[in-house]
Amino acid sequence: MSYLHKLLPTDLRKRKWLSVAVALALAGPLTIWGIYGIGEYGIALFIITPLLLGSASTIVFGYNRAVSYRESRTVAFITLLIFTLALLVFAIEGVICIVMAAPLALLLTWLGSFLGHEAVAKTPTGASVIILALTAAIPSLAFVEHDAAPQLSSVVTSLVIDASPETVWENVVAFPELEEPTELIFKTGIAYPINATIKGTGVGAVRHCNFTTGSFVEPITVWNRPKLLKFKVVNQPAPMKEISFWDIDAPHLHDYFVSTQGQFKLTALPNGQTKLEGTTWYYHNIKPAFYWRPWSNYIIHEIHKRVLTHIKVNSEKE
Repeated sequence: MSYLHKLLPTDLRKRKWLSVAVALALAGPLTIWGIYGIGEYGIALFIITPLLLGSASTIVFGYNRAVSYRESRTVAFITLLIFTLALLVFAIEGVICIVMAAPLALLLTWLGSFLGHEAVAKTPTGASVIILALTAAIPSLAFVEHDAAPQLSSVVTSLVIDASPETVWENVVAFPELEEPTELIFKTGIAYPINATIKGTGVGAVRHCNFTTGSFVEPITVWNRPKLLKFKVVNQPAPMKEISFWDIDAPHLHDYFVSTQGQFKLTALPNGQTKLEGTTWYYHNIKPAFYWRPWSNYIIHEIHKRVLTHIKVNSEKE
């Protein structure tokens, strides 16, 4: 990078916007390629990309001149802000996914800025290695992650109903229209259940759990009345409808969150009560799992609570 001092403007404002532009020119095409070309939402996108945004903008901005940590952070976060707005304006992502990814993106952009600041202050000629390494890591990791097998997870939610297992069973198999949700999470576009219907009885019957974005098609695999209803999921709708200026149909809305099976377990308790336990097994193709799994688990718990509470109310009426 020894030749950069001849190319970079000395004017602070011009240098700042050039730094932002360079970082965006590196991260933007790689992000589009990763999402639409490779089809991967993972470490390359959610970890390496914000590191690149923070470090590249800081290194270019601070090359061959003294900059403070505060100046470095400011340039890095301006770059992240413009990158995020571009995702919205060009209908690549919607508000909900960006909000969910924001804590990780902010932390890693700051870390990238810190690394870039240290590198350009101590070894200016070697700072370019960081930019090159992060730039190369994005497509490389995306290809590796794309072939990695997802991990199956489960979410269990339970409550106690003041009714017999026989009564509860009738409201588990199928239930009428639910009231409009009051939970904030369901007012953001996240899909939520409306009602459930079933065709047939016993193993082989097909249950439809209808959500705001479509229906889960659930053939029954275990029909142990009134103790256990188990089903597999052969078709499912999009997990959300993105909030955006446009009608977004992002790739992650299809086959990146996959529910494989579910069950309702009914346990008779003393004095005629029933413990109702709902379980969902799922996997997602979005990484890193340590960050996205808590989001998924929370949303599934809220869906379970909505359904189980509705079953409880209907069962106790009877």
